[in-house]
Amino acid sequence: MATLESERTFSAASKLDDLSDQQKHEVERRSRPNAALIHETIRAEGESELERGTWALALSALAAGLSMGFSMVGQGELAARLPAGPARDLLSPLGYTLGFLIVVVGRQQLFTENTLTPVLALIHNRNLKTFVDLLRLWGVVLLGNVVGAIVFALVAVHDGAFDPNVVHAFVDLGHEALRGDFLATLVRAIYAGWLIALMVWLLPAVEGSGPNIIIIITYIVALAGFSHIIAGSVEGAFLVISGGAGWGDFATRFFAPTLLGNILGGVTLVAALNYGQVAPEIEPEN
Repeated sequence: MATLESERTFSAASKLDDLSDQQKHEVERRSRPNAALIHETIRAEGESELERGTWALALSALAAGLSMGFSMVGQGELAARLPAGPARDLLSPLGYTLGFLIVVVGRQQLFTENTLTPVLALIHNRNLKTFVDLLRLWGVVLLGNVVGAIVFALVAVHDGAFDPNVVHAFVDLGHEALRGDFLATLVRAIYAGWLIALMVWLLPAVEGSGPNIIIIITYIVALAGFSHIIAGSVEGAFLVISGGAGWGDFATRFFAPTLLGNILGGVTLVAALNYGQVAPEIEPEN
């Protein structure tokens, strides 16, 4: 990656011959990273994730699943305290961003992030070992995330920590997660996977503005009612445990179409397309 970056810098500098050294430095400081450099940054992170031990991945994924419960808490608390109407519809989704901020900034393992970072490593390497490592990563992280989400929902149902109005808001969020048929949920999940993977793609380019990107992207996911496999698992599990639905409904109406849609949105629409735009620049180094 260092070689790639030095080549980009040399190429940019060669176009600035009429500027002073100070001006060239200022131009380079203000320039955005190009797509190839962003790709290589994310791919390097994906390679690192694929090398992590199973136990470390499992603990990080469990922590992420638990942390995502705070998306339900944040959104439910705001919905319970705001009067019904357009203001509540616009403001309560801000609470949804809380879990994502904790997980992404805290570097916990979230399944939908992993539809981009290690997939770029697989597209780059194209070998059986990387494919097997990817399946291991996906399996461990998904299982850890879902277990954490269900544990959070189980505790939230029974601990009595939340006001009855907030609990009612949690139930409403669960009904919202399970509201559609398979195809409708699949489409909403494709959008969610697309946006979350785009968020991961954008983060290396924004430096100190990362939290703003996380808030904006995940706010739109919540506002539009798109289906996210882990945040929605907390909500759906809360509904099931509280007696509002069955596990069969959870599996068929939410979990299966959302998992498939998130993978399609992250892998196909982000990883593959973004790789395609930079392949001519990075392929000669393979």
